[in-house]
Amino acid sequence: MNTIDIIKPENLVYTKPKLMNDNPMHYCPGCSHGVIHKLAAEVIEEMGMEDKTIGVAPVGCAVFAYNYIDIDWQEAAHGRAPAIATAIKRLMPDKMVFTYQGDGDLAAIGTAETIHACNRGENIVIIFVNNAIYGMTGGQMAPTTLQGMKTATCPYGRTPELNGYPLKISDLLVKLEGTCYVTRQSVQTAAAVKKAKKALRKAFENSMAGKGTSIVEVVSTCASGWKMTPDQANKWMVENMFVQYPLGDLKDI
Repeated sequence: MNTIDIIKPENLVYTKPKLMNDNPMHYCPGCSHGVIHKLAAEVIEEMGMEDKTIGVAPVGCAVFAYNYIDIDWQEAAHGRAPAIATAIKRLMPDKMVFTYQGDGDLAAIGTAETIHACNRGENIVIIFVNNAIYGMTGGQMAPTTLQGMKTATCPYGRTPELNGYPLKISDLLVKLEGTCYVTRQSVQTAAAVKKAKKALRKAFENSMAGKGTSIVEVVSTCASGWKMTPDQANKWMVENMFVQYPLGDLKDI
């Protein structure tokens, strides 16, 4: 094999997914969104569903998914992505439909839409990015913010007496009969990325098999919102977020 053969795309160990656009990513350094985008694009491509996949992007940092993955997209009002995805999947059952949502969107303003779509067992995938904060709008407290965690709207730390407890929304969704697969993953290491991709593949396959609703929660970092370096954010996530939101499959029927 000569040098020219070595640098051919087919001989590269790592290549950019074909479904990823050439648009420069605007996410903050260390943000988990880019990795999750890549995994979703790879799974869709490997399943041969490029022309049959429809994503629903709501409000928050998650909304920019439509700018990077070259599939059909529908934008939804804040929190309403599962309702929109329900309509799309029911009208076009041959399509692979998923939502891509942050914790503020899914577990705050969108709690009702999330719970009822899951309770109905809609054949969609919900990708849930949980970084325990409102990242886009300035670092406010989210439903998933940890006890004692400081944010722009609880500068002295979240307290149960004033702010309530962190909402483990995936644990609630496990109890609903319409959910077939609920898992909690992360993407901070190569091993974690591999597990997250496997979970996404299973979720997408479930949706096309008509098994019900699949939720893939990805515990993530927000280095800017947490006011940390990317490395510090990853360590803080492992030491604190994983305690409140332990990784692994919560339900798999």
